[in-house]
Amino acid sequence: MHIDILTLFPEMFQGMFGSGIFKRAIDQKLVSVGIHNIRDYTHDKHHSVDDYPYGGGAGMVLKPEPIFEAVESIKGESATVPIILLTPQGRLFSQQVAQELSQYSHLILICGHYEGVDERVREHLATDELSIGDYVLSGGELAAMVVIDAVVRLLPGVLGSAASPLDDSHVAGLLEYPQYTRPAIYRGWSVPEVLLSGNHAQIADWRREQVILRTLERRPELLDKAKLSSEEKGLVQKLRQS
Repeated sequence: MHIDILTLFPEMFQGMFGSGIFKRAIDQKLVSVGIHNIRDYTHDKHHSVDDYPYGGGAGMVLKPEPIFEAVESIKGESATVPIILLTPQGRLFSQQVAQELSQYSHLILICGHYEGVDERVREHLATDELSIGDYVLSGGELAAMVVIDAVVRLLPGVLGSAASPLDDSHVAGLLEYPQYTRPAIYRGWSVPEVLLSGNHAQIADWRREQVILRTLERRPELLDKAKLSSEEKGLVQKLRQS
């Protein structure tokens, strides 16, 4: 996968791609990243990227010209590249959206800033708009990092094990079961005996029960949309009554 990022602050991404799974993925050529300064696509001596909003109001608005020219320069003739505007008004980013985006070989992310982006970018350039939550950040860079992190870890070969992301919270619409490691007893707190039993069938049953219990306790609304067996639905009903 190749990811292009349009931003006013390219230095914000240096640490992200210089360590951890991102550096390893880049070194192994599983992913490549292009970071583009929107100011490089301006044509005035001040490299102006924003202006006052028509109709008045507080703040400044990002101009359409440098964003359009940057995307058109990067995109070339390809007609299938998702062009994603990071905005509080976008559809809510989720694990399912991350799975969807991981199927593409090229993504372009536009990081908004100031009071917003000229509406013509949304209407005539962006093919998708994403929000990472119901709150407002000072810019789209942090949101872009969240999206990139969630997507890149799903690419084949990026994580140490292909099975690593399969049981993550939200992959199947529910929260992940509790995890334990050595020591078996720490400060008097013991690991559940079933996990030490070596009985894989019992462990699988325990984990599925814990997935449902944890989701019910923390995010009960997720259960209404989850695909559950009749036995699991009975368990949900029993837990809700207890």
